[in-house]
Amino acid sequence: PGDAALEHPAADTFANAVVKLSKEMGASYIVAGNSSVIRDSMPRAAAMLDAQPITDVVKVVSNDTFKRPMYAGNVIATVKSSDPVKVLVFRPTAFEPSEVPQDGAAAEIVKEEIDTKSSSIEFISEADKSTEKPMLQTAPIVVAGGRALKNKETFDSVLDPLADKLGAALGATRAAVDAGYCSNDLQIGQTGKVVAPQLYIAIGISGAIQHTAGIKDSKCIVAINKDAEAPIFQVADYGLVGDLYKIVPELTDKI
Repeated sequence: PGDAALEHPAADTFANAVVKLSKEMGASYIVAGNSSVIRDSMPRAAAMLDAQPITDVVKVVSNDTFKRPMYAGNVIATVKSSDPVKVLVFRPTAFEPSEVPQDGAAAEIVKEEIDTKSSSIEFISEADKSTEKPMLQTAPIVVAGGRALKNKETFDSVLDPLADKLGAALGATRAAVDAGYCSNDLQIGQTGKVVAPQLYIAIGISGAIQHTAGIKDSKCIVAINKDAEAPIFQVADYGLVGDLYKIVPELTDKI
């Protein structure tokens, strides 16, 4: 505690600390919510404990059985673990916040010294990409754009006004990110962020399974695309078939 290295924890440092504590405490379960550090460190910790990690858990069936999506979210696998120590990484957006019982006991908080000197990973720098818009993974409304937006200028000019009026976060498909329309921190999908907003507006997005895997838990999906056969309409609750360059400005003006 207090070590500056812990402000940006390295995966090996984090994994070593988890393994040390689990052995000292005789842990049966190691549970974490999904994040970049967790995705990097928990498989390391599991390997050191000779356990198979179960990641992206969306449902607890029993004390040893869990459900998780596979194949870009197209199937839900039921996984049973026989490991003495179960290493679990949960998808936070798959669970509703639980109500804290009035008579519930407070959990014990354990403070431990962590060895940060022996890490083989060194933090170099961090780029500040702060924005006035809500954070993508926690925003109740997300406005996302795809390759049909043509370039960065139209991506910004079409999506920004709508997102600002709705108080929404901005997102994008991998195709839009790869084409340079926006930075990769906006990427949603199998190789990007997973979101579960109350409202997801997909603009000019075809609906590849790699993208829909990251939005399938959204409460309401609205799709705008000129191609009536686009796969995005198969997962959308509401669809508008037409020219996004006419529909989106009109929609923005009406709000």
